[in-house]
Amino acid sequence: MTSPTSEVGLVIGKLLIAYRMKPNITRIIVIIAITLSVIAGARKYIIEPIYIASESMEPTLYKNHRLFLDKITYKIRKPNRGEIISFKSPVKENHDSVKRVIAIEGDIIQLENKKVYINNEPQIEIYVKYTRANEILKGDNLGPIKVPAGHIFVLGDNRDNSEDSASWKNPETGEPLYFLELSLVTGKVRGIY
Repeated sequence: MTSPTSEVGLVIGKLLIAYRMKPNITRIIVIIAITLSVIAGARKYIIEPIYIASESMEPTLYKNHRLFLDKITYKIRKPNRGEIISFKSPVKENHDSVKRVIAIEGDIIQLENKKVYINNEPQIEIYVKYTRANEILKGDNLGPIKVPAGHIFVLGDNRDNSEDSASWKNPETGEPLYFLELSLVTGKVRGIY
């Protein structure tokens, strides 16, 4: 009886022999297998194509925009203010979301009549869209609250049409859930393809 390790070795050995004997077909199969393995690994650990499924990031990103998700950057460093990120939903939705980082750990965030203040400084946000500018909606007034360590505060650019840090509720308790854990961040959104 042979061990599983030796059986794998025998299979690899037979493949190498077949590779040498029938160079055309076997070589093509081996090249395709290696290529597919590299692509699968790159997609899982390096870069992945994504698309925008809602209007919550308009006017910066429109519904059905196709983009690349960089999965390496945030393994090296934490997200910075202003960066557009993808993350797993903190409110147990069954999809990843894309939003802009507004405040990072240690910042004091405040929303006052839709205007964002970070550390008591009003922010100039040229990328923001308000579809109901004259209405005060849930999340338009908030704080001041401090972003805890290991968390960030995120908002969609289409502020009146975005489920984000200003409006999330804990699905179990119904309490506001203002901050996104860094462990839920899946990557940095990069260029359109």
